[in-house]
Amino acid sequence: MAFVSLSSISPSRFSAAIVHPPCSSGSSSSSSFAYLIPRKFRSISGAIYLQSLKWNTNSNRRRVVPIFAVDQVSVLDPPPPSPSPRDSAAELVASLKLKLLGAVSGLNRGLAANEDDLRLADDTAKQLEAAGGPIDLSVGVDKLQGRWKLIYSSAFSSRTLGGSRPGPPTGRLLPITLGQVFQRIDTVSKDFDNIVELELGAPWPLPPIEVTATLAHKFELIEPAKIKITFEKTSVKTRGNLSQLPPLEIPRIPDALRPPSNRRSGEFEVTYIDPDTRITRGDRGELRVFVIS
Repeated sequence: MAFVSLSSISPSRFSAAIVHPPCSSGSSSSSSFAYLIPRKFRSISGAIYLQSLKWNTNSNRRRVVPIFAVDQVSVLDPPPPSPSPRDSAAELVASLKLKLLGAVSGLNRGLAANEDDLRLADDTAKQLEAAGGPIDLSVGVDKLQGRWKLIYSSAFSSRTLGGSRPGPPTGRLLPITLGQVFQRIDTVSKDFDNIVELELGAPWPLPPIEVTATLAHKFELIEPAKIKITFEKTSVKTRGNLSQLPPLEIPRIPDALRPPSNRRSGEFEVTYIDPDTRITRGDRGELRVFVIS
């Protein structure tokens, strides 16, 4: 039996091991042959044994039957496994979130949105809502907890601060500039506050007055993804140079004097939510996009 160790085989397209058959009586001087090993075998530890070296008495050709006895064989690394459906869904959601944020960026919370902007934002939000799946806050209401910053509202395209509801107009009619808008939600106390930063124009040469208006509500979950908020009170606090002034609480209008269009309560549906992004659709069709603050 002939023996060859592979430790001395040098890498190339094919690695060759020279094997010398054993000399037998009556045979001529032994010759060598090369056994080729493909390079795709990255490493082979062990040995190759050559057995049954049979001679053809009618010719000088020899027939070699190789028998392998290999301790350990490793080949090329297998291709990486295909992503699981869960990984693919997460990648799709992340891609759609970036697409939605890109669609609403530069729209000044929706105040600068035109019809094409509204359509693009709505279509992209629908794709993200579908990818995120159904929402059930009855088993995950804590997801609402925190201070959320409004980055887009389709209602602001109406050019009023009330959105789809009556509210003061923006622009040149009133010297009001809308700042940041937040929602502060406490799932334990059921507090739901809309916080609006405003800049009120003042006669020259007085500087504008910066105020923060807080519209306090209580909320309740009326369906797995639908929330009802009930208005409690409004307080206004000055900022900037007048921040030392105490907050002013605006009396609530009695229900008997409240116009039908100015309701104390409202409803909206949470159509997508994760730890840093939330999408809601109001009872008048408003699309709102929030990010955690």
